[in-house]
Amino acid sequence: MTLSSPPTPVSDQVSPEPEPPGRTALARIVDLSLRIVGAALAVFAALVTATLELLLATVRVGGQLIGVSVLVAIVANLVLSWFAYTTVGRRWAVALPAVPWFALMAVAAIKTSEGDVLLAGDNWVGVVMIFAGSMAFAGMAFRLIVTRPVGPLPPPSRPASG
Repeated sequence: MTLSSPPTPVSDQVSPEPEPPGRTALARIVDLSLRIVGAALAVFAALVTATLELLLATVRVGGQLIGVSVLVAIVANLVLSWFAYTTVGRRWAVALPAVPWFALMAVAAIKTSEGDVLLAGDNWVGVVMIFAGSMAFAGMAFRLIVTRPVGPLPPPSRPASG
């Protein structure tokens, strides 16, 4: 004998939000354009901040590495993730700044044929910067995955009269 679950009440089902009245085709085009510009800006900003972090990875005070790029990586990647999600309006948008950031870090760690390398393996700041920056992106993505999307609440259910 199999037990079936009770049917889900209509108020608990998520339905797509209806198009607001009076929204024209021009408004949809402007909205889409702003989302595309926001996505492009997130990718560009990720490349700029990754370059800045690579430059700061070798900063020394008194001959000792100070690790300022680690803090920049954490803050910048959290802000970039938030910005991408906010402007694009989709959870997958966190990948927009993360992918170019990871790519630039990977390229920086590869030795050229001349022997040049931007991010040496014996530089503890570089290793921690890559780890911390990756965790910042991963933490923001995890937070967006486990939280419920913000939207209109379903109408309150009325108590059954009996």
